[in-house]
Amino acid sequence: MDPQLRELGQLFGRFKAALVRNDFDTCSNLLSQLKVLLTEFPSLPPSFQHTTNTVEELTIARDVYEHAVVLSVKTEDQEAFERDFFQLKPYYTDTCGILPPSPQEYPILGLNLLRLLVQNRIAEFHTELELLPPGALENPCIKHAVELEQSFMEGAYNRVLIARRTVPHETYVYFMDLLAKTVRDEIAGCSEKAYGYLSINDAKKILMFSSDQEIFEYINQEHPEWEIKDGSVIFQRAKESQPCKEIPSLQLINQTLSYARELERIV
Repeated sequence: MDPQLRELGQLFGRFKAALVRNDFDTCSNLLSQLKVLLTEFPSLPPSFQHTTNTVEELTIARDVYEHAVVLSVKTEDQEAFERDFFQLKPYYTDTCGILPPSPQEYPILGLNLLRLLVQNRIAEFHTELELLPPGALENPCIKHAVELEQSFMEGAYNRVLIARRTVPHETYVYFMDLLAKTVRDEIAGCSEKAYGYLSINDAKKILMFSSDQEIFEYINQEHPEWEIKDGSVIFQRAKESQPCKEIPSLQLINQTLSYARELERIV
């Protein structure tokens, strides 16, 4: 085996071992070294120069960047995810005739769709979706992201929260938790505009919490302005509500009739 490939393989083995034991500091240090070593391989993007080790170099490079994406999810680093994903993407789009498909391709492509949805980058979500090969929508990971986007756009927030329980891949949990928080914040915002107060049971049902403790923690962390009193959640709007000012209906009617007469005269 080529000495450079052997060195890279040994370093990558240490990286994967550190990732298994969640030693993220060691992973980050090793990943930096791996990326430096990869720059010495001429067959990698963007040059794609053919060498005697082209397949081996492309394969291990793809594997490194796939693990880098997983590391970014585990460390909850969305900037690193975007950077590593775009370094990985050419290995999915430009090496189809050279490498066999990676079993991690659709899980990672689905993860990227989920990230765009969490960040409310809907236009980019649809652009990435259109770039996927035919038949990709049948893959559970891609289908999961598409159904989530449809539910989110329809305002079917309950379906979004339920989908958290049926993630197609363990790496999806981080982004699903972020999406669930976004959805709950949307529901909470609508609730405090629609109601003066709700019983704790109704609030728990609307926000889809399974216990009183969960909703108490949510209120303490996200909405400390709400008040829990006598078995009810009292929203800030109700606490600060003021008498509604009288609408000057007669004045509005006279103005409307005046506008109508002016329009009739013009016509």
